[in-house]
Amino acid sequence: MNKTKLIRNLFVPRQHQLDRYATEPEEMQRKALSRLLAQGRQTLWGWEHGFDRVESYEQFAASSPVNTYEELKGYIDRMRHGERNVLWPGMVRWYAKSSGTTNDKSKFIPVSRQGLRDTHYRGGTDAVVWYLRNNRDSRIFDGRALILGGSHAPNYNLKHSLVGDLSAILIENINPLVNLIRVPSKRTALLGDFELKRDCIAHEAMGKDVTNLSGVPSWMLSVLDRVMELSGKTHLEEVWPHLEVFFHGGVAFTPYREQYHRLITSPHMHYMETYNASEGFFGLQDDPSDSSMSLMVDYGVFYEFIPMSELGRDNPTVVPLWGVETGQNYAMVITTSSGLWRYQIGDTVRFTSLRPYKFIITGRTKSFINAFGEELIVDNAERGLDVACKSTDAEVREYTAAPVFMDEHGQCRHQWLIEFSRPPRDLEAFAQRLDLALQTLNSDYEAKRYKDITLQRLQVIPARRGVFDEWLRSQGKLGGQHKVPRLSNDRRIIEQILGLNAS
Repeated sequence: MNKTKLIRNLFVPRQHQLDRYATEPEEMQRKALSRLLAQGRQTLWGWEHGFDRVESYEQFAASSPVNTYEELKGYIDRMRHGERNVLWPGMVRWYAKSSGTTNDKSKFIPVSRQGLRDTHYRGGTDAVVWYLRNNRDSRIFDGRALILGGSHAPNYNLKHSLVGDLSAILIENINPLVNLIRVPSKRTALLGDFELKRDCIAHEAMGKDVTNLSGVPSWMLSVLDRVMELSGKTHLEEVWPHLEVFFHGGVAFTPYREQYHRLITSPHMHYMETYNASEGFFGLQDDPSDSSMSLMVDYGVFYEFIPMSELGRDNPTVVPLWGVETGQNYAMVITTSSGLWRYQIGDTVRFTSLRPYKFIITGRTKSFINAFGEELIVDNAERGLDVACKSTDAEVREYTAAPVFMDEHGQCRHQWLIEFSRPPRDLEAFAQRLDLALQTLNSDYEAKRYKDITLQRLQVIPARRGVFDEWLRSQGKLGGQHKVPRLSNDRRIIEQILGLNAS
């Protein structure tokens, strides 16, 4: 029996609603804000910022400041200790542990029940809606879903609140019926030791008919490598002949694409990018021929954007969704149904279309190199590496880069520490090709590289196998949704990893 054919019809009404993204995005966003304000009026934050007098976006922008985690931390701490109606009505029990701030090792992002329902789970459903629309012959529901997740963090729990990776929170609160079609078991999925979990997942999944994968590309690849080791097979479709799609997110897919294509050779395999962060589910790749994602405009999220050229100013320009332009880098600001009010999430995006609103993730507001005015962002790095890999038959597993401000010869450059899954035929040629690609992609980098006057050619240092995992383990971040920072404007992270690389 074709279960997918029977289930497909349940998603048709939502397909029609998603069509409105092209015609009614501003109306959808204004309705989202209206609903958020209605509930915000029941909170301490709403009382302090006069939400009872706020009826429009313009009044909302005038009444509430743009916030970082530091500005909201005191409110979140009160919520974690059991205080009700602080940033969101009622008591928020769950908090997603995210990478830390200047002052703390970790951030604790509130995840309300409404946020789970209206944003995170809705995003997962819509991924399937769009996938089924694009793949009429899919049989995704006729097998199992291999879903990777993180773990709880009991050492951070308080009497009135629980902490975990977002993926662990989703698994813990998901409809029990979903557990009938997913693998691994809930117990295995929530294990804290990633190396043990990796082995358990591989053993549990091998005997199942897996049709779809969901997770971060780097960690999923680690699990799949273990599956191949245990099975003794050459290609993954020999283990799971009905495998048809990988829903991926968390890190850019570009460095891993060729490795997946080599592992999964079936012409029927599909890949779909998702943008699901601890703070909310924001984007989905609705067209397999277009690498950009549609912004999800009818969830419990209201979006605003700061032009990157103004980020850091005392009074930067902040525009709603209907005020953005294509081709410009923006820092994203969100208001959510978990109580994040005008919150700078730390991601940067560039819109490729306005009807519907489609975008690509270009990096992080704190993940860039601008030591010499070159303004190198993660999007440049990913695309440059793709060019260098293709021209030298290389594959990159992990990397990080940072500036060398001045060496003993008075020279400044970028230093790249790269763990190759397949080393280039010629490392010097790889470095040269990467440097030229970055100049093509970034005019500021090109200007600083002119005649080696300001910036000398970048340096590539090969990393030994597994050193990035060792660094993540040393930071208590191995597995789950944790990832290596790609670009840094200082040398703290790269020096730590270089130290491990030398040992």
